[in-house]
Amino acid sequence: MSAEQQERAVRCLVAKVGLDGHDRGAHVIARAFRDAGFEVVYSGLHRAPEDIVQAAVQEDVDVLGISILSGAHNTLIPKVIEGLKEYDAFDDTLVLVGGIVPDEDEADLKELGVAEVFGPGTPMEETIEFIRNNVPERA
Repeated sequence: MSAEQQERAVRCLVAKVGLDGHDRGAHVIARAFRDAGFEVVYSGLHRAPEDIVQAAVQEDVDVLGISILSGAHNTLIPKVIEGLKEYDAFDDTLVLVGGIVPDEDEADLKELGVAEVFGPGTPMEETIEFIRNNVPERA
């Protein structure tokens, strides 16, 4: 992390995409990110991929953490990534996925550009450390 990033808090959007109605984990991770000194924006439930892209761009986030438990990750995550690319925001945004993602789908998501997939039970410090070590530097 650069000196400028150390002065400026890492901005994170914790997002719930699609019809997934369970957000307890998203609230827990948002609080952990705040406790780690990150600025956090929470999308709320039932957001379309386009809504998440708009929020990420408008909030100028460094990290987009997508929480998904519905099983629709192979449909919804690519739409979010394509939207970020359309706004030239993808290269400046660390995209993470948390929730229920079968092991066999992780490689496909990473090939699309997801930096990491964090499943249930991942220690908060592991996720926070990953962000600190991988957040893109701002120009």
